[in-house]
Amino acid sequence: MEFIILFIVLLVIIIKNIKIVPQSKTYVIERLGSYHTTWQTGLHIKIPFIDRISNNVSLKEKVRDFAPQPVITKDNVTMHIDTVVYFQITDPKLFTYGVENPISAIENLTATTLRNIIGELELDETLTSRDLINSKMCVILDEATDPWGIKINRVEVKNIIPPKDIQEAMEKQMRAERERRESILRAEGEKKSSILIAEGEKESAILRAEAQKQSQIKLAEGEAEAILKVQQATAEGLKLLKDAKADQAVLALKSYETLEKVADGQSTKIIIPSDLQNMAGMLTAASEIIKKDK
Repeated sequence: MEFIILFIVLLVIIIKNIKIVPQSKTYVIERLGSYHTTWQTGLHIKIPFIDRISNNVSLKEKVRDFAPQPVITKDNVTMHIDTVVYFQITDPKLFTYGVENPISAIENLTATTLRNIIGELELDETLTSRDLINSKMCVILDEATDPWGIKINRVEVKNIIPPKDIQEAMEKQMRAERERRESILRAEGEKKSSILIAEGEKESAILRAEAQKQSQIKLAEGEAEAILKVQQATAEGLKLLKDAKADQAVLALKSYETLEKVADGQSTKIIIPSDLQNMAGMLTAASEIIKKDK
């Protein structure tokens, strides 16, 4: 019976000392109070009452969001800046024995480093140099935490909070800048609109002048064609008279018809042929022609 009890106690002790280290974990083992080894992922057996698990270390990347820290710029402006630090444990032994409370050490180191960097920058540079601040802090913190078995992957400035009066001045400046840009855009729009209107009026005037030119050309061409038609008709009339072998009496009658038309016009002066002595003869010939027609 005692043997069974002893066997059960031994079995329980052995089972309790069988450890399985999961993925992304490491166990720091001490033997008789001093560092012995580091267990990686897998199955391990611990010697009872001799070995002890000193620390259970996670190898995953960790993120710490530290509270806003008061900092003073080069031009004596006090502001609050909070940072986010991404780090990973690379050496469980150094992490366990390198520093007491590593997270608090990283936070204090971040605050002092941030004050040193911001102290070299003016307010405007601080607000526009986030990448510069991030890169400098990452390099400095990585070098400082290397003896602790910690790797600083990156540091991000989360918020930069200037004093309230500085914020109000910045808002007024931004508002004035927006109004200035709006005025410039409005002036440029009015300028472009005036240019477009002037170009439209210019093109319209050119088109009107071109249309008037074409109209005058067409009108002149019409008048020329009309004159040509009249001349052609006159020439054809003369040709017909010639072909008909019209005698002197017919020609005299045509002359009187022309004279009658001239007398009926609006002219105040009438030119009468000088050979009045021949008028009687022409009248006689005209009456003879009328008689024949009857």
